[in-house]
Amino acid sequence: MTRSSRFLLVVLGALISTWAFAQSAEPVRTRVQQERQPYLDTLRDLVSIESGSSDVEGLNRIADVIAGRLRALGGEVELVDPPANMVRFENTPPRTGKSVVGRFRGTGTKRILLLAHMDTVYLRGMLAKEPFRIDGDRAHGLGIADDKHGVALVLHTISTLKALNFRDYGLITVLINGDEEVSSAGSRTLITKLGSEHDLVLSCEGAGQEESIRLTTSGIAAVQLKVTGRASHAGGAPEQGRNALYELAHQILQTRDLSNPITGLKMNWTLANAGSARNVIPAEARATADVRVLRLADYDGIEKQLRDRMRLQLIPDTKVDMVFERTRPPLEATAAARSVAAHAQRI
Repeated sequence: MTRSSRFLLVVLGALISTWAFAQSAEPVRTRVQQERQPYLDTLRDLVSIESGSSDVEGLNRIADVIAGRLRALGGEVELVDPPANMVRFENTPPRTGKSVVGRFRGTGTKRILLLAHMDTVYLRGMLAKEPFRIDGDRAHGLGIADDKHGVALVLHTISTLKALNFRDYGLITVLINGDEEVSSAGSRTLITKLGSEHDLVLSCEGAGQEESIRLTTSGIAAVQLKVTGRASHAGGAPEQGRNALYELAHQILQTRDLSNPITGLKMNWTLANAGSARNVIPAEARATADVRVLRLADYDGIEKQLRDRMRLQLIPDTKVDMVFERTRPPLEATAAARSVAAHAQRI
C-alpha cells in the first residue's frame, strides 16, 4: 500500500467508527487504492498553484479550486474572509487568505471537523524551477508535505466516503485556511468556533515518517529582540559609539542553549539584522527566534530564562528590549484523543 493510501486509510479509520463497519475493512482498503491516481492528480493540480501566505492572488485561485471540488462532492460551501479586527503578529502579512468551509450532512449524530491549510512558505516564482513530479513511489513538489497533501487527503476522504455510501455521521465540516504558516491570524477565530461545535477534530498535517495520528501538536512563540546603541563613525571615532550589533551577538550567544529535548522545547534564533552603512557603528540591531513547546506551562519557563539571561549585557549604555509573543498554544493529548487514535490505527 502506498504512503498516500495509508494516510487516507488512517483518516477514514477515525471517521468510520462504528464497530460493524470496522469489522469489514476490506471494502475501504479497496476503495482507497482506487483513489490513488485521482489523489495524485489532485495533488499535482494543487501544487501547480503558487499560494504563499502573502500571495493573495494565488490564495484566491487555490481557494476557488478547492471550493469547486467540495461543491462537486455535494458540499454546502462558503468562502470566509478574515475579520477586520483580526489579531496581528510579527509575521502577519498586510492581507491574509480566505478560508474555505464545506459542510456534508449525514444520517448519524457525530460532528467531525477536518482541517488543512493551503498556504505555503516558499517564494512566488520558485514553481517554475521545481514543478510537481513523480519519481518512483514518491511525489515531489513545493508545499506538497505542508500542506497540499493534506488538502488532497481531505478531498479524497470525502470522495471515498461518498463512493462507499457511508453517511453514518451527523456532519462533516471541512475547513481549509490560507494563513496557517503565519500563525492563522485571520482564521483562528473561525477555527476555534468550528472546533468547539464538533465532537472530533482531525488536522490533516504531515506526521513525518511515522504515518500515524499524532495526539499532540507544539505551541509556537516568537522572540523579538531589539538592541539600541549609539551610532558613530567606524573609522573616525568608533569608541564614541555603542555597538548594537556586538550586544545583539552577545545576547544570541548567551541564549543559544535553551532548547530541552526531554520536554520537547525548542528555541532557535532565525533572523537578524543591524546597521545602516559599512562605515557606521550600528545604533540598532534586531533578531527573531522561533520557539516550540509541547506543554503550555513551558511558555512561562522559557520566557523567564530569556529575561534572566538578558540582564547580563556586554556593551555599557546599550538598551536591550525583548517581546515574547505567544502565537499559538500547544495541543496536549487527552484520553479521548488517545482512544480515537488507537481505534483508527487498528482499522
